[in-house]
Amino acid sequence: MDQAPKKLFIKTYGCQMNVYDSERMAEALGGSGYVTTETADEADMVLLNTCHIREKAAEKVYSDLGRLRPLKEAKPSLKIGVAGCVAQAEGEEILNRMPLVDLVVGPQSYHRLPEMEARVGQGGRAVDTDFPEDDKFAVLKSRPKAKRGPTAFLTVQEGCDKFCAFCVVPYTRGAEVSRPADRIVAEARGLVEAGVREITLLGQNVNAWHGDLGGAEGGLAALVGQLAAIDGLERIRYTTSHPNDMDEALIAAHGNEAKLMPYLHLPVQSGSDRILKAMNRKHTAEQYLRLIERIRAARSDILLTSDFIVGFPGETDADFDATMQLVREVRYGSAYSFKYSPRPGTPAAERKVQVEPAVMDERLQRLQGLLGEQQRAAQQAMVGRETTVLFEKPGRLPGQMVGKSEHLFAVHVDAPETRRGDIARVHITASGPNSLAGELLE
Repeated sequence: MDQAPKKLFIKTYGCQMNVYDSERMAEALGGSGYVTTETADEADMVLLNTCHIREKAAEKVYSDLGRLRPLKEAKPSLKIGVAGCVAQAEGEEILNRMPLVDLVVGPQSYHRLPEMEARVGQGGRAVDTDFPEDDKFAVLKSRPKAKRGPTAFLTVQEGCDKFCAFCVVPYTRGAEVSRPADRIVAEARGLVEAGVREITLLGQNVNAWHGDLGGAEGGLAALVGQLAAIDGLERIRYTTSHPNDMDEALIAAHGNEAKLMPYLHLPVQSGSDRILKAMNRKHTAEQYLRLIERIRAARSDILLTSDFIVGFPGETDADFDATMQLVREVRYGSAYSFKYSPRPGTPAAERKVQVEPAVMDERLQRLQGLLGEQQRAAQQAMVGRETTVLFEKPGRLPGQMVGKSEHLFAVHVDAPETRRGDIARVHITASGPNSLAGELLE
């Protein structure tokens, strides 16, 4: 009699790379008899795949672990694991603070999850927060060919060598490492065979990718060219980029490669040269603006998004005004903006000149107000235009389908005959708070 499959629940925090990592963790544990479930209540194993970017990230994870205590008490065989960047940063401290946790695994070691799970099954506890020499992607089995949705993430680069003063990524993800092109292309082909039509390439500094291109060396533009040759792959995106790694070949690719979507997330963080230097960003506001000019010269309709931190230690009113001026000059389609909060172990956390919380609140409201105006203007500019939409799922209304335009706007259309994965021309008729409405064109 076949044994019933064990059930795995993964809660994913943070970025798209964690979403990808969670998929690979589930695949790795599939060989140990696990299938995924949507609720922790019925799970035989719970994994929290954590992120260390947001404020008080570790404490939020400890709070979530505390909420799992009744499940563990009711089902002592339940295995609980912490993965990701908080696991890397906290290590054995998680086991010390939370006896209910059975295993702790860093983002570079999750290919070892099956053997860690087996150790826990024998009554032990397991911690692996090393930066192993073996390539986890080479160790992991090929991805299952099960039917997938029309979009997918694919990690091509990990780690960061930039050491921005506010960021923990170099400490939790390690140095920059690029996957070889042949393995990336093989994984992409498998995704396309499973039904994927759009792939987003992921990396902490994705445009720093410089991998093996079949014996030659090249940058992200060359990799995009190889991926664009895959029949059935219709759209390519990438995130997140650093301005200093935006080379001329990649800029040109936005104008030359039809499958590379006219959308670019290019964080700047501040418009003040003084603050950029304090952040160790290694570029000036003027250099960033000139880069934007070159990108728009290659692809005039490209939609730009960014990240901003307000209230970085020592930020003055003049520094913040410089950020507002940069935003006005660039005209973003959208952006993420946050109040600065210190991350233990980063250089900025040791600085004494901190901005008052009330000042940070006021600056953030002003910045988000301007960014919101720009997002609404970008969406409104689409009204009356035609765009191509990749449909991903049914909408809220009968017969309605929802998808993403080339510029990553959500678009909903009355299209009862349209299926997931279809790409169609749409005439945009209206702009809402966070989406566009359109009519399907014949």
